[in-house]
Amino acid sequence: MTDTNLLLSIAVLGGTGKEGKGLAYRWARAGYRVLIGSRTAEKAIATADEIKEMLGEGISVKGMSNLEAAREANIAVLTVPYAAHRDTLESIKGELKGKILVDVTVPLVPPKVATVQMPAAGSAAQEAKQIVGDDVQVCAAFQNISYEHLLDNTDVECDVLVTGTSKEARTETLRLVEAAGLYGWDAGPIENSVIVEGMTSILIGINKKYDSKHAGIKITGVHRDS
Repeated sequence: MTDTNLLLSIAVLGGTGKEGKGLAYRWARAGYRVLIGSRTAEKAIATADEIKEMLGEGISVKGMSNLEAAREANIAVLTVPYAAHRDTLESIKGELKGKILVDVTVPLVPPKVATVQMPAAGSAAQEAKQIVGDDVQVCAAFQNISYEHLLDNTDVECDVLVTGTSKEARTETLRLVEAAGLYGWDAGPIENSVIVEGMTSILIGINKKYDSKHAGIKITGVHRDS
């Protein structure tokens, strides 16, 4: 990773949850400045302190409200449950103008979380795009990564599919995938996020059926250096 990349600030909005905390851990370990956001600043501060304790000295992790984190960051990563998706975006969209938003949200509707249930917009990422407007580039990524993999230092046998509103935004998001120690693929325009998000419910069902917590996806038949 270049020095320029290390200067980037990443806001992990809803970063006190399991997926957000895991991604924040990975990016802090890689040397990024990470801002943990939450509806409650105190919870974000506590999570930031946990990550600092795990990684030791020399890392930059700070807890604050979602609004403050979105304001300070270069790139925002949304990791909230779908029930909080719209409200969170409405509250921070003014701070996202000119930035990239990476939406990790999956539109799970309990109790049938193993059944694909997509919103009227097509996907959570497409819904996010409608909410934040044309001044924000939106990507979808990390939906198919089990959080159990993220808070350790082992290799993750699961690929990350990245969709988004522009090739440039997808390229920047793929850099974050690499920094997290994962392997990503450019999966095309944001409309394709319908498949990526829907795959999560399928993986949940596979985990339940086969008594696992680590089902993922892997792209085959393509050389990884191509």
